Amino acid sequence: MKPILNVVSTLSVMLCLVMPTTASATEDLDDYLETVRAEYQLPALAAAVVRNGEIVAAGAVGTRVLGRDIPVTLDDRFHIGSDTKAMTATIAGALVEEGLIAWDSTIGGVLGTKIADLDPELAAVTLEQLLSHSSGIPSDDPEMIEIYMSNAAFDLNIPDTRLHAIDRWKHNTPQVPDVSPFQYSNFGYLIAGAMLEEISGVPWERLIQERVFEPLELHTAGLGPQASTGNYDAAIGHMLDQSGKATPMLWGPAADVPPVLGPAGSAHMSILDFAKWAGWNAGEGTRQPAIVSPETLADIHRPRVHTPPRPNPIPGTPAEGEYALGWGVVSYEWADRPLLSHNGSNSMNLAKILVDVKDDLGIVVATNFPGREADMAASKVEQRLYEQFSGKK
Repeated sequence: MKPILNVVSTLSVMLCLVMPTTASATEDLDDYLETVRAEYQLPALAAAVVRNGEIVAAGAVGTRVLGRDIPVTLDDRFHIGSDTKAMTATIAGALVEEGLIAWDSTIGGVLGTKIADLDPELAAVTLEQLLSHSSGIPSDDPEMIEIYMSNAAFDLNIPDTRLHAIDRWKHNTPQVPDVSPFQYSNFGYLIAGAMLEEISGVPWERLIQERVFEPLELHTAGLGPQASTGNYDAAIGHMLDQSGKATPMLWGPAADVPPVLGPAGSAHMSILDFAKWAGWNAGEGTRQPAIVSPETLADIHRPRVHTPPRPNPIPGTPAEGEYALGWGVVSYEWADRPLLSHNGSNSMNLAKILVDVKDDLGIVVATNFPGREADMAASKVEQRLYEQFSGKK
């Protein structure tokens, strides 16, 4: 098991404008990205910038598969890992607005009839706590990883595998740390996904299609391994062994986390579609489509818990700052205010998203390679693009 490691000026503009405004913006960004890609020895690297609902720069360089000459394009699908969490939180916000669930709805209140004998303290955990990693449910541990890899995946529909996973873990009592309640918990998002399925009667895999991908017209978006079986038709992820040797993970079950973890991080899409998602969030819900109201989106973006310092955090997981619902709220030396941020990785790919709602600016970076070198490369690009395109000059 490779646990997740672990962010329109009008409808016609935001949803239909998928190319940079000028060819030179693309060419200049491609040149820069190629320099960074070569420096950090990555197979592929892509990035895009969206400002005021318009994609103003985008680039994609390198190859889909290490050791092969298959150039990536702007339409290539990249895995975004835990950046999916903000989409799950947004789906929750939409269902809250519809009165089907509340932020303070509890696991027991929603799932108690499906899962008997829940630990009382686990049953009292709320949806808001799950989505803000403040429930007391820990980060991935050996017991959880064994559950993720359950043979139930061969016998049950995916929503039922989530109920099966919760049933296996139901006797654990959440443990809230003294310093901060924050514990980055993929299992918590698995439970949140099951709660949304129960109250809506719709599988999470359909919810994200109907509530996020389709309204935003993210035509390249999907779930699971980014390449279709038997084809090199996307930026394929790579697995590193202990010696640092990279193996392309082409397709099939080994090319992504188990589907049970979908709500925690199984989405993929092109860098342009990823930028659309960033731009919609940067507009604070004031542009179409109206997935949630501006007030609900602002609430989703609102910090809930402090994330304590974590020296040398695993790439794809937060270091320090605050956490909202599916979003980190992080201060950077090169920005004059905290920014919405998230990293995503399934141990084979890495993606970063940065949103400045005050400047209506979004930046996304993705690579089909894992590890610290990939993290440093993507962070370098993120900083460079923020300094270039933000209004703080």
